[in-house]
Amino acid sequence: MSWGRRIVSTVPARVVGSAADDRICVVLATGALAIFGSYETEWLNLVLRSLHVVAAIAWIGASFYFIALDHHLQPPNADETRRGVGGESWEIHGGGFYHVSKYRLAPERLPEPLHWFKWEAYTTWLSGFGLLVALYYASAETYLIDRSVADLSSGAAVAISVGLIAASWVIYDMVCRLLGPRDGLVAIGVVLLAVVSAWIASELFASRAAYLQVGAMLGTIMAGNVVFNIMPGQRELVAAKRAEREPDPLPGIRAKQRSVHNNYLTLPVLFTMLASHFPFTYGHSGGWLILVAFMLIGAGIRHFFNLRHQGRTIWAIPAVAALALLGLAIALRPESTSTAGAPSVSFATVQTIVQTRCAGCHAAKPTVAGFSSAPKGVLLDTSENIVTQRAAIKAQAVDSRAMPLGNVTGMTQAERDTIGDWLTQDGSTP
Repeated sequence: MSWGRRIVSTVPARVVGSAADDRICVVLATGALAIFGSYETEWLNLVLRSLHVVAAIAWIGASFYFIALDHHLQPPNADETRRGVGGESWEIHGGGFYHVSKYRLAPERLPEPLHWFKWEAYTTWLSGFGLLVALYYASAETYLIDRSVADLSSGAAVAISVGLIAASWVIYDMVCRLLGPRDGLVAIGVVLLAVVSAWIASELFASRAAYLQVGAMLGTIMAGNVVFNIMPGQRELVAAKRAEREPDPLPGIRAKQRSVHNNYLTLPVLFTMLASHFPFTYGHSGGWLILVAFMLIGAGIRHFFNLRHQGRTIWAIPAVAALALLGLAIALRPESTSTAGAPSVSFATVQTIVQTRCAGCHAAKPTVAGFSSAPKGVLLDTSENIVTQRAAIKAQAVDSRAMPLGNVTGMTQAERDTIGDWLTQDGSTP
């Protein structure tokens, strides 16, 4: 019994789900497809994905800029100090000079207009969750579930996914509040949360979905920081100035801490999104460990730049990151196969497997619900297409076992091995 099945066996039946749950999800998904259809769903995917990427660029850009700005601040002159300025920075960009000042708490008068940075975070999370619903929840059997990992119903898989996303914020927030200003211990707690999250997701969901699940959990932590800590801290400063009272510094301190956390989480979250294009990562048998390794490397690179902005350049950090990437590249390299002793496999046998297991999606006119065109334009519906795409078949179906998605068509290991044997011969038609 796999760990995923053990986890599921400890969950009450009403949570794990039943055939009734599956019927409900199928009805909902069918209703959604009836409203939108495959083509309309792809447009929804395009619009939400574009919005998500653009908003994320704006959010991450603001995070990178303001953390760098904080580290570049220099002590102000005497006059500025008397006005409450805690630091200043001179910058040049786009053919002009900029003089930026940061107040210790707040200026003497509340300036108008006051520019806020919040909609980038809200839009990123909302569009990202919308994508999760439109793709992974509406088509859970295809994208979210792999029954060889955990035998979940559609309803249970979606409920567990949402529950884990909510729990990630609750646990993280508790860790931060319990450990308070002890940043080192908080960092250890966040790393442990990410490691456990990666392992749990790998034991419950399809490999690609597991990476995105962890990304959604970390992204929710980042958005939660904005909603429940950063924005309240800023509103307290504004409210204090409008009431002409001394601002309480604690909300601002807490908001700053959470803002720094978000800065370190950006690259790990980005990797979970980009890794979906690289099945040799999430499709590996130790995919969750690979995810943890890449997230630690990303956080380390972010730390290097944050220190560099403070005037401390520690080249050992990118050197260690480069060595770690080299080690991962060696560890993930597919094992070379020899043609010696390999059984002779006819192309007709391979074509039958591909037509049965793959061509439902990868055809000029897909027959699988939710697809109006072949994913990534890869066609496997003719003998010529199969031969042309043999490298992709090897990478996706044989080496990483990432395809079919969620193994929804039930491709067996014996069938993968058969295709592999054919590829070691010459991978062509007779």
